[in-house]
Amino acid sequence: MSENTEYVPPKVWTWDKESGGRFANINRPIAGPTHDKELPVGKHPLQLYSLGTPNGVKVTVLLEELLAAGHSGAEYDAWLINIGNGDQFGSGFVDINPNSKIPAMMDRSGPEPIRLFESGSIMVHLAEKFGAFLPESGAARAETLNWLFWQMGSAPFLGGGFGHFYAYAPFKQEYPINRYAMEVKRQLDVLNRNLQSREFMIGDTYTIADMAIWPWYGALVKGLVYEAGEFLSVHEYEHVIRWTDQLGAREPVKRGRMVNRVFGEASSQLHERHDASDFETKTADKLAPESE
Repeated sequence: MSENTEYVPPKVWTWDKESGGRFANINRPIAGPTHDKELPVGKHPLQLYSLGTPNGVKVTVLLEELLAAGHSGAEYDAWLINIGNGDQFGSGFVDINPNSKIPAMMDRSGPEPIRLFESGSIMVHLAEKFGAFLPESGAARAETLNWLFWQMGSAPFLGGGFGHFYAYAPFKQEYPINRYAMEVKRQLDVLNRNLQSREFMIGDTYTIADMAIWPWYGALVKGLVYEAGEFLSVHEYEHVIRWTDQLGAREPVKRGRMVNRVFGEASSQLHERHDASDFETKTADKLAPESE
């Protein structure tokens, strides 16, 4: 079908495996596992199975922030789930997350293991478990959850909408790109107006709302995703940029961004994380002279 040919939907939709696009090889209209594969289990009660995409980074940033705040029980093993290879369709992963999306987690700290999926659910669970980064009650708690769920509802328009049609679709189409560019710029304006009078998303307090929004919209406003910074005129959102830089300077955020990362500079990637010393080893490798 050419770009200018109007699409007439058939009476009954059928799966076209040759539909194209960057992720065509892993997209399918059915759920369930495609192969048997047990997941590894490390030494810590918290077992994370993820990838360093924005949804994965939300959780690793929170875990690193919890550890930096002195919550030793937040030590975790992070195992790489390479979605490009279809790891999310392994039987062990599907047992934890029947939706086959990263991140997924097992909390084995209690008498019965707890499975966790959906990044927002994982973040609320961890924040409540350790009593950190989520106000206990009142307006501050409500406002934190407002912005957390705003992100959960908004990001699909950014990633699955704008990002797909602008960067990943097999060919460019004006209508969907314009439709989703308009929505993404509206979302950035929502953030910019909120952060004009607030240091963090809910005010003076740093919360899981900041950690959830930053990996998506912070990367976007710095022109780091979809090569769309100029197209979206991201320089216009000065308050989002200020907030993005402020969070990005935090050491736990820097560490969380590295975990399960498989793209970018090699020095920014920590494919698996099993101990805090893994970051020190990575830094040492970065500083070591190259062998001849």
